[in-house]
Amino acid sequence: MTRFFTFRSSRARSLHERRRLWLPPVVAQRLPRLAILAVLGPGIVSGFADNDAGGITTYSVVGAQFGYALLWVVLASLIALFFTQEVGARLGLATGRGLLDLIREHFGPRWGVLAIVTMLLANLGDTLAEFAGIGAALALFGVPLIVSDGVAAVVVLLLLSRGSFRRVQFVFLGIGAGVSVAYAISAVLAHPDWGTAVTRTFVPHGALTTAYLLAIVGTVGTTITPWGQAFIQSYTADKRLGPEDVRGSRIDVATGAFLTNVVAAFIVIAAAAALWQHGHTHIPDAAAAAKALEPLAGHGAEIVFALGLLGASFLGLGTVPLTSAYATTEALGLERGLDLRIRQAPAFYGLLAFFVGAAAVFVLIPGLPLIQVMFLSQVFDGALLPVILVFVMLLAGRRDLLGSLRSGRTLLVIGWLIAVAMSILSIVLVLTLVVP
Repeated sequence: MTRFFTFRSSRARSLHERRRLWLPPVVAQRLPRLAILAVLGPGIVSGFADNDAGGITTYSVVGAQFGYALLWVVLASLIALFFTQEVGARLGLATGRGLLDLIREHFGPRWGVLAIVTMLLANLGDTLAEFAGIGAALALFGVPLIVSDGVAAVVVLLLLSRGSFRRVQFVFLGIGAGVSVAYAISAVLAHPDWGTAVTRTFVPHGALTTAYLLAIVGTVGTTITPWGQAFIQSYTADKRLGPEDVRGSRIDVATGAFLTNVVAAFIVIAAAAALWQHGHTHIPDAAAAAKALEPLAGHGAEIVFALGLLGASFLGLGTVPLTSAYATTEALGLERGLDLRIRQAPAFYGLLAFFVGAAAVFVLIPGLPLIQVMFLSQVFDGALLPVILVFVMLLAGRRDLLGSLRSGRTLLVIGWLIAVAMSILSIVLVLTLVVP
């Protein structure tokens, strides 16, 4: 433990130094009040990454099957995502440590091992889904899977291992912004009924059938994930933010939650307008949604939708294995961080390369049932989320750990209500996936 804190303090920076690091020098010198911009990143990147290949597939299927009826669930997910991510960010601000590190220390190695093993299994399935998403998107442009698979693996490893934290963050933010624009354009090109879309966002609609309830569980479950909860805390700690950055962090998390669910709404709206309104209510994945858009909304809509899938999958490919590397090194107490060179954190970068490389090879296995693999990753995600949320809320109430950043009574009540609701939804999801 002493070694960890010595390591962190040797890398610590004052607020002025962080401002100079994360903002352009001229801006930092002339506009010191904009130092709050230096805090932005973890919440927005985490939010963007939630809309990965699996998320886009879920939103596309929901829009095609139920039209605009489930847009109110997207709004509810926004609120739940903000509160859960905000707690995770404050844990990172107060302790400078990742979630798996805190679980191992405060709840014992057995719980730590259970959490890390389950998360790695779920993350493997999620990483395979990202490769599948990249392959499906580029296949629409005639690129073979083996080519897209290899290029994606090399590019993401070079980005994470050769770039600084600042450079990696800017790339993530740029891709996330591009994905947001792509799906906003897709929604406009699909010519939706905007009045109905707005109404359904604030007024629940639809019959309480089994399929409807499962769609609710899937929509919420793809927004709030175990890896996302771990990622924002590790990312906040890696950026070396502290308790004084809580105001900027809250803005960062709120912005990320808002953008995440706005993009999700655009995807649902595009699928509803181009597919559901024309009677195409059943599609297997997001790539099928992109193909279906061409005859109904034009070739441009197909291209834009496919580019959004490509960007989102690449962003997920960068963040999910990164979360796995953070979590494993946290659990083992090893050096980690994107600002460290490979020789300073060999285990961190070695694990990162292993997680990306193993998934890249695995996805090329002839006849690999990717649908079943994604199915298992959903099972692991659903099983792990209640455990992670309970740990997060237990830690959030500890004054000795968080000090002034400890959640107050109101926030604790809200957090626990969300944790219980998400746990129930996750258990329902697992049961429906496992039990015929």
